[in-house]
Amino acid sequence: MSKDAAPKTEPNDPRDTAPSTTPATGPGTGPAGVYAIRLATHRKENQKWQRWDRMLSNLRLLSFVVTLIAGWFAFGAHTIPGLAALPPAVIFSALLIAHDRVIQSKKNTGRKADYYEAGIARLEDRWMGEGHSGVEFDEPGHPYANDLDVFGEGSMFERICTGRTPPGQQALANWLTIPADAATARKRQAAVAELTDRLELREDLALLGENLRSQFSPKALIAWAEHPSAFEPKKSLNIVATALSALSVGGLVAWLGFGVGPLPFLFALVPQLIFAAMLRKKISPVLQAVETPTRDLFLIRDLLARLEREPAESPLLKSLHARLLSDGLLPSARIAELRRLADLLDARRNQLFAPVAGLFLWGTQLGLAIERWRVAWGDVLEEWMLAAGDYEALASLSGYAYENPDSIFPDITDGEPSLMGRGLGHPLLPNDACVRNDLSLGGEERALIISGSNMSGKSTFLRTAGCNVVLALAGAPVRAKSMSLTPLAIAASIQINDSLLTGTSHFYAEIKRLRQIVELSQAGVTVLFLLDEILHGTNSHDRRIGASAVVKGLVERGALGLVTTHDLALAKIADEMAPAIANVHFQDHLEEGRMAFDYQMRPGVVEKSNALELMRAVGLDV
Repeated sequence: MSKDAAPKTEPNDPRDTAPSTTPATGPGTGPAGVYAIRLATHRKENQKWQRWDRMLSNLRLLSFVVTLIAGWFAFGAHTIPGLAALPPAVIFSALLIAHDRVIQSKKNTGRKADYYEAGIARLEDRWMGEGHSGVEFDEPGHPYANDLDVFGEGSMFERICTGRTPPGQQALANWLTIPADAATARKRQAAVAELTDRLELREDLALLGENLRSQFSPKALIAWAEHPSAFEPKKSLNIVATALSALSVGGLVAWLGFGVGPLPFLFALVPQLIFAAMLRKKISPVLQAVETPTRDLFLIRDLLARLEREPAESPLLKSLHARLLSDGLLPSARIAELRRLADLLDARRNQLFAPVAGLFLWGTQLGLAIERWRVAWGDVLEEWMLAAGDYEALASLSGYAYENPDSIFPDITDGEPSLMGRGLGHPLLPNDACVRNDLSLGGEERALIISGSNMSGKSTFLRTAGCNVVLALAGAPVRAKSMSLTPLAIAASIQINDSLLTGTSHFYAEIKRLRQIVELSQAGVTVLFLLDEILHGTNSHDRRIGASAVVKGLVERGALGLVTTHDLALAKIADEMAPAIANVHFQDHLEEGRMAFDYQMRPGVVEKSNALELMRAVGLDV
């Protein structure tokens, strides 16, 4: 299928029933064509705002100069009335406001253009090293993340992740490293399918999340929200504060307006001051701690508001919407309440208003209200962020699904352990360079011993199987013509490295990983083991005994797996445990003195080796 062809889905593909919200742009356009059209549109808009930016910059400068000149003539030379300086000052202020809006529009259209440029780069396989690698989520000792390139440059995370917020990136990292059960994976599939055609949503999330990427601090926000309250901010305290303020104001009005003298005002002011002093130690920490959290809340408010407006049909999206509801009110409305309180609190910084603020117990009143908000909604704040993070992770997976219309959603079922794939291809390879193979594990045949020379495709096939299982259990589509599987705990020994720093040899690192895989298989889960060149760091005698014991033990405990080797002695393991273990191979041949490969997996043990011929071809006397 070409990249521009309309997607063909399997009969069980959730995309068959997903509603489309993206207008058609013409037959055969495909993701590349849609992205190109949208990129051109946003570039044109950005150029328009750039022209407005230059024009308003010049007008601002001109109006500023005119305002200075008018001010000098009015208040310096006194040759014109003072009011004559007002119009240019008003014009300058209006231009400031308009210019700020133009700058924001220019920034937004530029970011939207960047979003589609990155999308086109992904479609053209120019994405490696350009996205978020996710290395901060890589955990040493994880059973497969390093072996299957889940994180790092050129990784699955970099290819899929378009999320900007820390919660969204964390959710996607969790889904790629913690295989889901069948029901959860199917729910994610349905949600991803529903979101696949919603380009506007992904565009908006990328735009709204851009500020969050550099400024948002979820841990600090949650720490503020969940910190135990030092006192109970009862509404009755606000009522007392209001009553005391009313008495003070009444006394001041009586003194200044009716000439009754200062005593009523002073008698009213003293209890007000005592009340404020009694609460100061409790209120001051509240006011000091609120600035950064409220800034972060205001940053995520627009993101939450955008998610609140998005329609939801699939069960998972409906549950995410339910997680955002609190007593029937949406998070954006709750955050707006806090925003109003924070804006009122900022008014104290105005020197002209400061005396009035003191008279009305402004800080005390607002400190009580802010603490009451925190006590009421602090516990659900983390749930809001986690729900938004899950939504953003689903958006990343839906973008991957949209950009790979020839990928399919696999069947994920409970039952006897199995992994069946027809036309499996590595999801990170360019589509036109990807050689596909079939795989069948389950029932009587539970493991394959894969023989063949180096570079023939053995390790790539292990990664192909593992990466597609990772995608499947994360809820994403897979690169295959068809695929079905049961939930599997993936464990791999493919990319094992020695460590000079810790004094760990390659062999010791490998046997530690094998122990980890064996222990995982003993924990009551079905393991998919992927072992590349098993125990090649030791002699052939020990290798055969050790490999046979490990593989047999895993299979006997119900695991499924693939084992590669170029040591044909290990192929005898399959003979000893047939039909539970079978031999397959990749082969090579010489073309004009060079090794060539077709990367096709065939049944049986590799029948020939061209290693000696190749050594002779390069001039070695063997």
